Amino acid sequence: MVAKAKTIDTETPSSVSASYDGDVVAWSVEQARLLRAGRFDLLDVEHIADEIEDVGKSETRELASRMVVALAHWLKWQYQPTHRTVSWQNTIKEQRKQIARRLKRTPSLRVEMEKAEFIEDVWSDALIMAARETGLDIKNFPAAYPWPLLDVLGEIDWTPEEYNWKPGK
Repeated sequence: MVAKAKTIDTETPSSVSASYDGDVVAWSVEQARLLRAGRFDLLDVEHIADEIEDVGKSETRELASRMVVALAHWLKWQYQPTHRTVSWQNTIKEQRKQIARRLKRTPSLRVEMEKAEFIEDVWSDALIMAARETGLDIKNFPAAYPWPLLDVLGEIDWTPEEYNWKPGK
């Protein structure tokens, strides 16, 4: 038996039934239909505003996640030169490509990622990941982010060696 999709009568207020807390997917479909129908009086404005803000937060989290993976791999590359693999190199390149794609599609993310808090959070997570994956003590890595951000994000196949940065500096 195939269930029919619920249609919303946008003319009567009593037809609005999906609750944000009860079923956010049904709620979002209902809110989109109300918007398209011009029934602004029936909208759940506060939750709509929250959801719009969450879109930006989600994009920022995705960017941060990709930065963490790239930076952790650069640390692994720098601190375990005898363990370097094509896989590590490919991971760095892929993360840089995806970061560049995100920044191209959402240029305002560049402003967010240049904030000290963003860099500190990303660096902290990258240190934890690199320490876990290398087995090295986190104290072996630089406490503060050491590389020029624009070079890390650039189009070139940049590596930390280009700055003669050595472990412990």
